[in-house]
Amino acid sequence: MNTALNIEQARFNMVEQQIRPWEVLDQEILDLLYLLHREKFVPDAYRALAFCDLEIPLGNEPSERMWAPRVEARVLQNLNLKKTDRILEVGTGSGYFAALLAHCAGRVFSVEINARLAKLGEANLAAEGIDNVTVENGDAARGWSRHAPYDVIVLTASTPVVPESLLEQIKPGGRLFAIVGDEPVMVARILSRDAAGSFVQKELFETCFAPLANALQPTRFQF
Repeated sequence: MNTALNIEQARFNMVEQQIRPWEVLDQEILDLLYLLHREKFVPDAYRALAFCDLEIPLGNEPSERMWAPRVEARVLQNLNLKKTDRILEVGTGSGYFAALLAHCAGRVFSVEINARLAKLGEANLAAEGIDNVTVENGDAARGWSRHAPYDVIVLTASTPVVPESLLEQIKPGGRLFAIVGDEPVMVARILSRDAAGSFVQKELFETCFAPLANALQPTRFQF
């Protein structure tokens, strides 16, 4: 059978069997998953797994993994992005989620602590002609003031607690996505900032993902 047909069938199965059943029903997002070819952002060694319901390794650290496709789609849907949004993405990885954000928003600033991954993500985005993402090498686990404030901040790995310094960089009306907590159970949530500066919290789903490098740690009780 034609390889191209195999790939398109696998993409269709990903959308219809993994993503749509996980409450992702926004047609614009479903259409985007066909438009933006995920396999081009997956390392060659794992390309055959590009459409599988799993986290694909990008390096040696536990946090250096792509989210499963259904997580990518669910988070994207719940961010309710606008074409005018300025976004901070903490953790570029392969650049795929930055590419999804870029198609839905105005400008994405993606910060990656691992220099190798920063180069990888930047190269993948350039190869796809995506020119509204700026990839920078650095540590944004507690914020990235260079381009602040932002309409949206997305953490692509977990954090035990959300730093106040990150929340301060969100505009009124803006929102932050984070996977918050400690193993074995964490909660994916969106924090939305109102005009008065207060935050409203919405829990999306339970999950577990490795923490960001240098993630803020809460004060631990010691006997």
